[in-house]
Amino acid sequence: MIRLDGRKVLITGGSRGIGRATALLFAKAGADVAISYVSNQKAAEEVVQEVEKIGRRALAYQAEMSSRTDIDRMVGDILAKWGELDTLVNNAGIWTYLETGKLDDAVYHETIGVNVDGVFFAINAVVPAMKKHGRGWIVNVTSTAAVRGEAFHSHYAASKGALHSLTKSLAVELAPYGIRVNAVAPGWTDTDMCTASFSEPGFREKVRQSIPLKRIPPPEDVAGPILFLASDLARHVTGEILDVNGGSVLCGG
Repeated sequence: MIRLDGRKVLITGGSRGIGRATALLFAKAGADVAISYVSNQKAAEEVVQEVEKIGRRALAYQAEMSSRTDIDRMVGDILAKWGELDTLVNNAGIWTYLETGKLDDAVYHETIGVNVDGVFFAINAVVPAMKKHGRGWIVNVTSTAAVRGEAFHSHYAASKGALHSLTKSLAVELAPYGIRVNAVAPGWTDTDMCTASFSEPGFREKVRQSIPLKRIPPPEDVAGPILFLASDLARHVTGEILDVNGGSVLCGG
């Protein structure tokens, strides 16, 4: 069992899906866990309660991930309460539809704001504390769309591609401070984000058949690789893009 005893972790978008599964897995590994959420306070409170049942401390913050003010406030409060924040999982993200040639400015800016700006802001907020303590672990949750592209979701694919470049750039920049930066790139996963698509007749089975391992994974199957990259088992891994997609896209970094 991977152990993260004494670690202080922030998981953005931690109230559901991959974020929730990651929060619970990190708590089981011995870490104290803070999560952010956008609107579902009840779900966030349930995650806090589950983490506390495991025996770890937990915090939940309502935060708009495109807002640097919200993120700075959240990180500042975590540091005030816990004294350290050594692990960041940038999981919060949105998947929206946008047809090229019919640009919806609001949809475009919201997607880039959450998926790219929010990650920049979160990393910027936590890095000073990580540098101070001479250690840190950052895992960005991206997408296979970053390498394969995705019609009618080009802005989303571009936002995740930006995170691949960010991950590799910061891995080199922050290595002298003992901070490792990696990414996990999931494919189709059985989460709320995919519910609408999977409700279309026959689509879920079509997706399953397109995956060489012939299964659509639960969020826990993505949380495990995130935990690995944040652990000492991966102490010589930085700048890596770890694909978690059952073999459907073989373009890891």
